Amino acid sequence: MKAGAIILSGGKSSRMGTNKALLKIQEKTNIERIRDELKYVFDDIILVTNDPETYQFLNIKTVTDHFPGSGPLAGIHAGLEASDYEENFIVACDMPFVSAELASGLVKALKHHDAVVPVSGGRQHPLFAAYQKRVSREAAACIEEGTLRIRQLLEKLNVRYLDETDLQVYGEGRMERVFFNMNHPDEYEKAKQWAESGE
Repeated sequence: MKAGAIILSGGKSSRMGTNKALLKIQEKTNIERIRDELKYVFDDIILVTNDPETYQFLNIKTVTDHFPGSGPLAGIHAGLEASDYEENFIVACDMPFVSAELASGLVKALKHHDAVVPVSGGRQHPLFAAYQKRVSREAAACIEEGTLRIRQLLEKLNVRYLDETDLQVYGEGRMERVFFNMNHPDEYEKAKQWAESGE
């Protein structure tokens, strides 16, 4: 589709104790799993990282933060700034069961909205969401003001939130896996078990 996919890999992985993006699940690094899934539907994939040398093996466009040390908001800003497309999907690097189908669905739902954010289990998922390129300006303004929470950015945008009912069309019961992110070693073990069981 004529849209960009942006993978954020800027975290310190302090709770995991090692780089989450490079952990292997079924012989593939987590970030390769995400890239390969998104390649099915997106014309362009961008990686945002402040350690580009580590990810050269991915052979995808890589950019660094304009505002280093400003967290995921800086990653959203850098990715949108680098994108050649108005409509973009953004995902964190620690989500091994990304669904390209759902990602493309979020982008198609953008229309006149600034962002489309799924809500599952009562939790918003702004790092598995669709954004217009123009949001980069608002993200930069937030960073310059010192308001670094993504929630504070969303409060300034025209956001469409998709709840469980909206998401059912993409596979009821699968959403727990799709939005699963690995922060701790036990979550990594869980992800490996899920992948091996083929669930």
